[in-house]
Amino acid sequence: MPETAAPLTPGDGQDLLARYKRAWEERDPDQAVVLFRDDAVYRFDPFEPELAGANAIRAYWNDQVTDQADVEFDVERVWTSGRTALASWHAAYTRRSSGERRRIRGFMTFELDDDGLISRFREWAISHTVSGASSG
Repeated sequence: MPETAAPLTPGDGQDLLARYKRAWEERDPDQAVVLFRDDAVYRFDPFEPELAGANAIRAYWNDQVTDQADVEFDVERVWTSGRTALASWHAAYTRRSSGERRRIRGFMTFELDDDGLISRFREWAISHTVSGASSG
């Protein structure tokens, strides 16, 4: 019977979120995609279809970072349960296309395989504009 990987520690979860933070703040899809299995499932909005596989995840990250500048991402709290890391977080970025500054607060889960790669990512977030371009 094959051995399964040990449960994640809080430090493992913090390390994973630090790598995610670096990828987003540096607007680097390459750093983001290496966190995921090739067949990973990525759901960034519970009301939108999930993304499946490395190509879909890369395309999503490419689109996001193209229109973002001055990204800030901070984890508020990390929990682990088995091979899952859970985190509450907040972030902000400026939309390059409009100059709007967006603030986001959310919760995310990362389910990791035995090799430490994300097999399933889920996110719930609320965002709003705090400054920048106006419609009037």
